[in-house]
Amino acid sequence: MGILATLIALAGLLAALGHVGYLGMLSNAARKKGASGAEIAQRTKSRMPVAVGASGVALLGLLITSGGFFADVIGILLAVGGGVVGYRGLRQEQERYRTP
Repeated sequence: MGILATLIALAGLLAALGHVGYLGMLSNAARKKGASGAEIAQRTKSRMPVAVGASGVALLGLLITSGGFFADVIGILLAVGGGVVGYRGLRQEQERYRTP
């Protein structure tokens, strides 16, 4: 179950990191806009701890999957949980700042 658990945990980590990356891109674009992007910059700044926390939990889950069967199960749960939080946050931000 080791390889499978690692792959599942890696997928969760990538989903969580996608949210961090999207917030980073939004923040960068908002800073370039100056005063007109101040609202978006403030929102991305307030959402970044959630995204980083979800990524941290997913990374911890990935690291835990290097143990035995019980550690693999715990690692999968952590990584998938972090990935789900990251993915939902990403979708929420994409819907909020959708471009036509």
